[in-house]
Amino acid sequence: MIKSAASTLLRQGKISTSRRAFAAAATSDEPLVKTALYDLHKELGGDMVPFAGYELPVLYKGENGGVMKEHLWCREDGKASLFDVSHMGQIRWHGKDRTAFIEKLVVGDIASLPAGSGCLSLITNAQGGIIDDTVITNAGDYIYMVVNGATKFGDMKHFKEQLEQFDGDVSMEYLEESMQLFAVQGPGAAEAVKKLLPDGFDLTSMAFMTGTDTTLDGIKGCRITRCGYTGEDGFEIAMPAEHAVSIASKLISDPTVNPTGLGARDSLRLEAGLCLYGNDIDANTTPTEAALGWTMGGPKSRRRLEGGFIGAENILKPDGKFKAISRKRVGIMGMKAPARDHTEIYDASGENKIGEVTSGTFSPCLKKPIAMGYVEKDASKAGTEVLLKIRGKMQKAEVTKMPFVESRYYRVPE
Repeated sequence: MIKSAASTLLRQGKISTSRRAFAAAATSDEPLVKTALYDLHKELGGDMVPFAGYELPVLYKGENGGVMKEHLWCREDGKASLFDVSHMGQIRWHGKDRTAFIEKLVVGDIASLPAGSGCLSLITNAQGGIIDDTVITNAGDYIYMVVNGATKFGDMKHFKEQLEQFDGDVSMEYLEESMQLFAVQGPGAAEAVKKLLPDGFDLTSMAFMTGTDTTLDGIKGCRITRCGYTGEDGFEIAMPAEHAVSIASKLISDPTVNPTGLGARDSLRLEAGLCLYGNDIDANTTPTEAALGWTMGGPKSRRRLEGGFIGAENILKPDGKFKAISRKRVGIMGMKAPARDHTEIYDASGENKIGEVTSGTFSPCLKKPIAMGYVEKDASKAGTEVLLKIRGKMQKAEVTKMPFVESRYYRVPE
């Protein structure tokens, strides 16, 4: 879950990162917020940029720094990347009617989540468009929600408006800057995080998209969730702000852990075929157009049959089937040069515009350009030949399935 992050592009054979997207995320007159790791980022050579109202590193300068090296480190066996994602909004929901209320806001089946289990879900508006994507976990005596940093205040305004109309026992606790949030991602993430956890904590049986309150490096009041946005195994760990530097310092003291910026986080999520809010999904995009209908469950699932969330009538038919859509999110490959956001997509004849690229980069792992975007539904089948208008010239490309790079999310051994 990232909002308007960098477009990493191949220019003259080198990966470079556009600052335009970061600057666009900080148009307010309010001063930029510094996370608890700000001084550590600077000490480590972080190239700080405005993003979602915060100052965060787009990349680090140094031997293992730069978007390309940081990206490849996260994919390498035995290694892990540390991301500061403290700009994201952490919310706890309390009250006996919290689940019923949240199910009015999001499309997912929250009521069926066992204690400790979580899911990716979507917050929708009255038209069925996506206000935000969010990870929601049943934490037992409360519900833990993480929303995007650049949208969190708009999300909470929406939540408060809905609370005023809800007749039930529910309250929202926004954790503000009191809790910081890191993502530790990569094949070596479990070994790196294990050193912080209490003796006896069983990571082997901790499934992907599950979480629990715990101690980290002996510090109480922390939380760990096995999730992430890179396509790799990984964790998001939350801790009181006053202990953030000590925990981060211990993580990066491990030679297998590399501090990593927003630029690599963006290229990693694109290789994994994951959406970037503000680019690939927004308030005018429905879950089905975005190929995220699975977040509502199968055709006979409770949420598909009952609806009950805001905008459901514009997404679902009474029998739980999806309403027809005119466009669909797809992957695109085969072009010789990277396609930037808003690159026009044409049919094979080059005469008819059928869509637009929403995210594009040069894939460090595949060593070729990749992109995602929206095309007319009839042209969304994998293998469909298309043309992209890049720098005024038509380039041949092809609709493809995603992810571009095989995901390696953790599976509990049988």
